[in-house]
Formats: sequence, C-alpha cells, structure tokens
Amino acid sequence: MNDHHRSRGGASPDLISGHLRKRLKQLRAERAWSLDALARASGVSRSMLSQIERGQANPTVGVTFRIARALGISLAELLEAPGSTTSITVIRAQDRAYHYRSDRDCTIRTLSPLNLEKDVEFYEVELAEGGELRSAAHFRGTREFLTVQKGRVRVESGADGEELGKGDSVSYRADLPHTIVNIGGGPALLFLVDIYRNG
Repeated sequence: MNDHHRSRGGASPDLISGHLRKRLKQLRAERAWSLDALARASGVSRSMLSQIERGQANPTVGVTFRIARALGISLAELLEAPGSTTSITVIRAQDRAYHYRSDRDCTIRTLSPLNLEKDVEFYEVELAEGGELRSAAHFRGTREFLTVQKGRVRVESGADGEELGKGDSVSYRADLPHTIVNIGGGPALLFLVDIYRNG
C-alpha cells in the first residue's frame, strides 16, 4: 500500500476507502445484516453499498453518514482507523442483539459486551406493574447486586425478603432460588449485576 502519499492533515482517500470497505463488512457480519437490509435502513442503494464493500466506490460524506446512522454508530466510529476503538466498547440502546428478554411483564437488556468473560454480567430490567422475575439458583457463590432506578420492588432470596424503593440498593445470594417482584403502582426500572465467583 502506498502509505507515503498522504495529503496533509489526514489519511489519503484510498486509505479511508480501504478501511471503510473492511469496517462495513465487519459491522454487517456482527449484526447479521444483508446488503438489502442495510440499504433499506440507510436509504443508500444496494448497488452503492456493494461497490463500497468491493472498493469500487468512494462514497460522499453524506452517504457515509447515512450508513453510520443506520448502523447506530457515529460517523467517527465508522471511519476510525483499525485498532483505535479497542479500549471502548459501546452498546447502543436500539441494538436488538442485546435485548435478552422482552415480554408483557419483563424486559431485560444486557449492558455488558456479549463477548465479555462471564464472571460479571450487567443488566437493565424493566418490570411491568405486578410483573416478576423468577430465577433458579445460579452457580455456587453467585451474588446479585440490584439498584432501583424507578418504582418499588420486593426481592426474595431463599427464605429472606426485602422491599426497596427508588435509589435503594441491595445485594443477595443468587445461588438460591430468587425473585424480584414489582409491588408498586407502575413500571419498575432496575439495574442488576451478577457476579460469579471463580473456582
């Protein structure tokens, strides 16, 4: 690659185009999106997307912005050089891959990267009025830490139980059957961390 012929103030268009081609393929693979799906979401034609991925087109900033917006990332995140984003992992609110459960009574969204070593898991839990989250015993030594962002809940671990309101936090054994019940007059929003003891 002819690396030495850069314009002052940044990488050459060829380098940007080459990176964008790889990045676009990677992001589509991570989301299991076809070219047609990305075309529908972005408003950029399938043929243009195909040409970008084959390195046959150098898209305008406007086209690149529409692609980034459809993927739920910023223009900078789409164009950043390889390796420059390794220290920060972002989970976008609208990324359905992180929606662990969603039904009438309970919505759970994982807030920790899916490829993280599973000794710590971080969740956002929304319980509808009267909704509950019942869990079987986890691995021995597992503890849960819960903070109530909105509403009132009752937490039960084994034979013990406590009622919590907005701003309250609790930790409890999760290697026993445990339950979180919404006892308030509306939806409850919780942040939940599971910590698994190694060994």
